[in-house]
Amino acid sequence: MTENYHLLDNKVIIITGAGRGIGQAMATVYAENGAIVYANDVREGSVEEWFGPVNERVTGEIRSLYFDISSEQEVKNAVMQVKRACGHIDGLVNNAGVEFNELIGMISADNMQKMFQVNVFGAINMLQIVSRIMGRQETGGSIVNIASLTALRGSRGQLVYSATKGAVVSMTLSAAKELTEKKIRVNAIAPGITNTPMMQQADPEKIQYRINNICMGRLAEPEDIAKASMFLLSDLSSYVSGQILAVDGCTIM
Repeated sequence: MTENYHLLDNKVIIITGAGRGIGQAMATVYAENGAIVYANDVREGSVEEWFGPVNERVTGEIRSLYFDISSEQEVKNAVMQVKRACGHIDGLVNNAGVEFNELIGMISADNMQKMFQVNVFGAINMLQIVSRIMGRQETGGSIVNIASLTALRGSRGQLVYSATKGAVVSMTLSAAKELTEKKIRVNAIAPGITNTPMMQQADPEKIQYRINNICMGRLAEPEDIAKASMFLLSDLSSYVSGQILAVDGCTIM
């Protein structure tokens, strides 16, 4: 359980890709801090698998919202559903992502298309449509895009994935400049290697090699990413926009 600092009281926040892992941790931390969280996933029922016990103990609330972020029409319908229900949208976290790791020369065109469709085009769909709502609000809003340390450092076997996350970084920098006049802040987080269920299935020797290159000597926990993103969504960061925050435990390489 995360400490409740009441940083997000009464804020309405949409998180994409919140069925598990980092997205699930974000939804939980935000709700613990008073937010009404719309937890999106493309997999029907995935949020209901875990959000019941959380809602019983938090000051905020988690609500499920299923749609495909790569479909512009589905995004429009979902965002308007939130607007009608709450009257405002204060935060968006573009967390949904697809990852296939393939060496150069072995890159699948289908996998490449899937990664760009979700990681880039889907994030742009969400940013564009949610920012229209935020731009009409007196208080504006905050958008946090989840990039990756691979976008900043590169990584063997992740050419396409790092390219999509590099696009997320560039998108963040440009959107911040364009949306500031509407009181919308746009930042990104670049997580390092994180202890998610998917990571736990990786080769233990490879994981240990990566840990040996982290000054703090451990993997990031999903809650580490969630807490950093909560700062960017909260009023504590009201003068922060156009920034890429690496949450990586001081990774050497």
